[in-house]
Amino acid sequence: MSRKTLSLILCLTLMLGSLAVMAEPAGVSGTFTGEAEGFSTGSPIKVTVTLVDGKITEVTAVGEGETEGIGTPALTEMPARIVAANSADVDVLASATWTSKGVIEAVKAALLSAGIGEAAAPETAAEPVVIQGSNVTVGLGINNTGRIGPGKDDKDVQVYSFNQVFAAVLFDAEGRILYAKLDQLEVATPNYDGEGMPHFAGFPGQYPYLYDSDHDGKIDSVMETNDDLFKSDIAGWLTKRERGDGYKMGTGTWSSQMDAYEAFFVGKTVTELEEWFAKYTSDRNGRPLKDGSTNEQDKAKYDALNEQDKAMLADVTSGATMSLNDSHGNLIGALKTAYENRKPVTASAASLGLGVNFTGRIGPGKDSTETQVYSFNEVVAVTLFDAEGRIVQVVMDQVEVATPNYDGEGMPHFSGFPGQGGYNYDFNHDGVIDGKLVTNNEGFQTEVASWLTKRERGNGYKMGIGTWSSQMDAYEAFFAGKTVAELEEWFAKYTSDRNGRPLKDGSTNEQDKAKYDALSDQDKAMLVDVTSGATMSLNDSHGNLIAALQDSLDNQVKLELKLGD
Repeated sequence: MSRKTLSLILCLTLMLGSLAVMAEPAGVSGTFTGEAEGFSTGSPIKVTVTLVDGKITEVTAVGEGETEGIGTPALTEMPARIVAANSADVDVLASATWTSKGVIEAVKAALLSAGIGEAAAPETAAEPVVIQGSNVTVGLGINNTGRIGPGKDDKDVQVYSFNQVFAAVLFDAEGRILYAKLDQLEVATPNYDGEGMPHFAGFPGQYPYLYDSDHDGKIDSVMETNDDLFKSDIAGWLTKRERGDGYKMGTGTWSSQMDAYEAFFVGKTVTELEEWFAKYTSDRNGRPLKDGSTNEQDKAKYDALNEQDKAMLADVTSGATMSLNDSHGNLIGALKTAYENRKPVTASAASLGLGVNFTGRIGPGKDSTETQVYSFNEVVAVTLFDAEGRIVQVVMDQVEVATPNYDGEGMPHFSGFPGQGGYNYDFNHDGVIDGKLVTNNEGFQTEVASWLTKRERGNGYKMGIGTWSSQMDAYEAFFAGKTVAELEEWFAKYTSDRNGRPLKDGSTNEQDKAKYDALSDQDKAMLVDVTSGATMSLNDSHGNLIAALQDSLDNQVKLELKLGD
């Protein structure tokens, strides 16, 4: 090859290289802003990102809603990590997970506005869980605990709450968990226990309780309840799942942690979970052990584990760190009750839903001093649906908790939170008041732990026809094959507009008689069949069964439950 040719090739190469450099656009420079949700809902984390030729040179972050001393360090440390890495893809600060993620997402939003990065891809629907086997059972479990603080308001008055865990569980023939869905209700005194916490000021007629309206730990007033407030208060109770993303924890939300535990439960028996809890969680607070604990007792228990156990725990705590059994709720206790209450699954299903409904009841009973009887009622439904939304099978139970002044033998009672001054007490349930029931911390916890569901009250809970359980069994059989919408239509057409009970022949009430007489002979025959097994209302102050079914439909999770080998 001639020197002239070589010179020409070299010249062309240099020219092409120059053109390539010239064609590459210069890096973006400027100041860009972004924001994302941090720990406090409604108070976003805001960042300012400075770019010089596409390089991140400065990041500042502000988060007015972040917890001082816990989340706020991340507002300084995370920007420094991002600048050092020249990327938003950095490790979070372990002690401030939510705030760290908020800073990262806000920086990504700022970079996206600068034309750097891509918008997050939309979430795809999860594939349904596939469950196939014979002798599958379904269980409903409820567990109740009373919690004492440790929080106090600025008047040094204790915060109390009662916690109820609801568990819907599918088991195989050996008692292994095939699928579990759990939810929880925590109801606290209104003096302080965090934004979004359901509150109960006590029954009307009790001493009022201190009230912290903005949940900042400082008392604003005294909350005195009346009949209307009592009912609206209870109707507004939200479960921890219903509180959604607003219920944040150190790792994720309550719902995301519960989802992680539900996945962990699969394949294990309740007994195995009890053994796991004893071996792998703190003896102080029931939380899974982890490396780096400063508590000597927890550290010693963790260090005694083998490397395989430690790896398993690291996997568990990446998704869930809350306790399986503490004063905030006994998850294992609810699973155990679900196992004890399990029933054979009768047919294949396309989804499962866990539903709850809360109502407040005012009398009509009164004690011998003319003091009103009140109660709150909680209906819980575990429902299997087919692909068209028809009920395949349902298991229902209910908790009714009344004032201790009179409401029948076997009725669970709540005397109010400690410090409320006590309520009239009818010791032998004869309608005559024997004294005042003033509760203390120990009595409060004992009382809540003793609450029995209507099924647990068994044959002692007699009704006009059979027991509550036998009537509920009859309704569960009647619901099968129908949609919730069809049951609502049935309720409107075939029950009393006064009390929600199924219509029947021979009523002395003119309104009920007219509604019954307008029905066809076929409708009347159907009602005779229904009322031979159940006469209680599907929706009254004692509990809204249809609303609980609707909630289970709203909460349904897709699965493919196929019976047989």
